[in-house]
Amino acid sequence: MSAFSDSDRGYMARALQLAERGRYTAHPNPMVGCVIVKDGIVAGEGWHERAGEPHAEINALAAASGKAMGATAYVTLEPCAHHGKTPPCAEALIEAGVSKVIAAMRDPYEQVAGQGLAMLQSAGVVTELGLMQSSAERLNEGFVSRMTGNRPFIRVKVAASIDGATAMRSGESQWITGAPARNDVQRLRARSGAIMTGIGTVLADDPSLDVRLNAIETGGLQPLRVVLDSHLRMPLTAAMLARPGRTLVCCCGIHDDSALQRAGAEVRSFGEPDGVVDVGAVLDDLARRGVNDLLVEAGRGVMGHLMEKDLIDELVIYQAPHIMGSETRGMFRTPSWSTLADRRMLEITDVRRVGGDTRITARVKR
Repeated sequence: MSAFSDSDRGYMARALQLAERGRYTAHPNPMVGCVIVKDGIVAGEGWHERAGEPHAEINALAAASGKAMGATAYVTLEPCAHHGKTPPCAEALIEAGVSKVIAAMRDPYEQVAGQGLAMLQSAGVVTELGLMQSSAERLNEGFVSRMTGNRPFIRVKVAASIDGATAMRSGESQWITGAPARNDVQRLRARSGAIMTGIGTVLADDPSLDVRLNAIETGGLQPLRVVLDSHLRMPLTAAMLARPGRTLVCCCGIHDDSALQRAGAEVRSFGEPDGVVDVGAVLDDLARRGVNDLLVEAGRGVMGHLMEKDLIDELVIYQAPHIMGSETRGMFRTPSWSTLADRRMLEITDVRRVGGDTRITARVKR
């Protein structure tokens, strides 16, 4: 691999910036940006705006308007080489006469996975791989997780007091954090393919779990709502059933779900009767549905189960500047933990103020 120049890094940084514009609308496809440069001048740029629509390379070539001959294309993800809902991007770059393609990362999708670069090379196009690779992988970590691990990237959202309480012992929890923090959560929801909660949270708080941001910004997309409900206690009057979007209720065994289905829910069994929902099987199902990023907004039981099973990738904790005292509920219920050896180590990646609260983003170390 040749050494990349500062100019190369600048163009790829721009391509990553463009890719970000698809954060709310590209999924289940990856976010991709492309910048086409000829003689040191940007001839065209584009990003993948929405699943089923032209990819970043096609939009950039259209913007270049015939000026791509002999140019270099900077792409955040290896150009595709297969016919899906759109024709192969590698083929389009070849036909446009691009002489060089620099890709940040290889596409983990098995129908591409090196084939796009191979197609370009066989046509005489110079290819280079790995420029700002870690940034590109972080951008599409949900897609990478689904392609390589057959499960979504799992992000947990918690609202807590500064002493770690998420509710009073009675269950009272509205509202621990302020309106700016709650509005910030809407962006977490909008970037997610699905939102998961437990039946306990549904019965206690009756959440809508929908996205209430400007439809122009988010493309009007609503994440799939997923409820873990072993014994099918989901109320027909649940607020989420009246909201736009789909709701999947995950139970155990066979139940009479006809009323819930008439109310608009999909009901599926992920476990034996009188058991508990097999969360691993649910995650497999979500991956098959194309869910890249799963946001969990649930009580300490579901949170603790995910933590004990080492399924959490990232925590987003909104911490309010008040103390709720000892008669409260914590973030995670982990009854099997008894020594310091059981603890989970975190890497804090970001801390910032959101209104009067503090948002802490942390990765679970494995």
